[in-house]
Amino acid sequence: MKEDTRKAYHVLYRAENKIRVTFLIKVICFMLLSCCIASCSFPRIVILEDPLSPEEHLNLGVTYEMNGELDNALEEYKKASKSLPLAYTYIGNIYFQKGDFKNAEIYYKKAIEDDPCSADAHNNLAWLYYTEKKNLDEAENLVLEALQLDPSKKDIFQDTLEKIRGLKRATK
Repeated sequence: MKEDTRKAYHVLYRAENKIRVTFLIKVICFMLLSCCIASCSFPRIVILEDPLSPEEHLNLGVTYEMNGELDNALEEYKKASKSLPLAYTYIGNIYFQKGDFKNAEIYYKKAIEDDPCSADAHNNLAWLYYTEKKNLDEAENLVLEALQLDPSKKDIFQDTLEKIRGLKRATK
């Protein structure tokens, strides 16, 4: 039994030494790499192509947005918007959340311009106008258009429409 215990300790001791040596090697490599980078003598790695697809940028943006990282989400949505018009709606949503209604309006309009069939962009622009209590006739028309474009979201769009019409009645 003592012999087995001694062998186990020996194996453990050797494993701990390997871990220490590996750690020291990594630290030394990091220090050398830091020196090389600082002196600019180390070759730089340049990525010429974005490894992520526009859809992946959009999904990454959604993840950032869900975690409250709006600036990171905005950056990813902008990357996606280069070839994915849907991203403009997401960009508008970020600006809306930040209270930057001017930029939100710009991006919702751009989303509609690039994809006239985007019911969400129509509805979100209408909601923006409702929030700002301006362009209520246009807001109503935008929601009616959204209802025609995507009847599957009738409940959401109908709610926006009712609120706009209620505000219009209250301001008359």
